[in-house]
Amino acid sequence: MLKTSLGEGAELRPLTPDLADEFAAHIDRGREFIGRHVGMADAIPDADAARRVLETFAEKAAADTGRMWGIWLDGTLVGGVLFRSMDFRMETAEAGCWLEPAAVGKGLVTRAVCVIIDWAIEVRGIHRVDWWASTENTPSINVAKRLGMTREGVAREAYLHRGERYDMEIWSVLAPEWRAARDA
Repeated sequence: MLKTSLGEGAELRPLTPDLADEFAAHIDRGREFIGRHVGMADAIPDADAARRVLETFAEKAAADTGRMWGIWLDGTLVGGVLFRSMDFRMETAEAGCWLEPAAVGKGLVTRAVCVIIDWAIEVRGIHRVDWWASTENTPSINVAKRLGMTREGVAREAYLHRGERYDMEIWSVLAPEWRAARDA
């Protein structure tokens, strides 16, 4: 999947190491907002760190163990979605997202995650897509609900972020459920 329109001036395309400066600038614009729940904001203090993260995901893409895409709105990188992990033997993937404040409330993450889940299931043969979100991250939980995922439970104190432990909600969608909801 190279480049996909998300409508209304938005597009989804791979985040690659050559975009490190743009990625770092985007993280800077949303650092505190993104960092409330996502460790990436703390892991990317500058363009060099952004390049290392993007190189890691380029290696994951080459090994078929993960992917990262950016969301551009009117030509500006404003967020992204990813498969933090992909396991084709088990036919599973774990999806995630982030946005800077200027992009919130436009449905960009939901549309982008729909695109990557559909790709993972229909093109790559993934059977199960997981979504983990801090119990404190209401917007992320709402995305899981809009995607038609099922809440499976809570992993207690599973996420250490900025020195505090957070409970994580585990959501998932199975390929047959995804197809049925999409085709309805």
